[in-house]
Amino acid sequence: MARCDVCGNDYDKTFTVTTPEGATHVFDSIECAAHAIAPTCAHCGCRILGHGVEADGQIFCCAACARQVGVQKVRA
Repeated sequence: MARCDVCGNDYDKTFTVTTPEGATHVFDSIECAAHAIAPTCAHCGCRILGHGVEADGQIFCCAACARQVGVQKVRA
């Protein structure tokens, strides 16, 4: 069994995620994985679990948040 990197649960159904940078993490749930590796919105700070919106080198949870920081060329 492996131990979750976030909560420390020793579980027989953990899974491993390798990031594009090559870091490897072990999780026991999608919740723990999202907490550890999902990007956060550059405006509101929420975890981005979908596609998000990328503009000016930043990622946002939605077009409304991107517009809040002055990004003009986004659609809702």
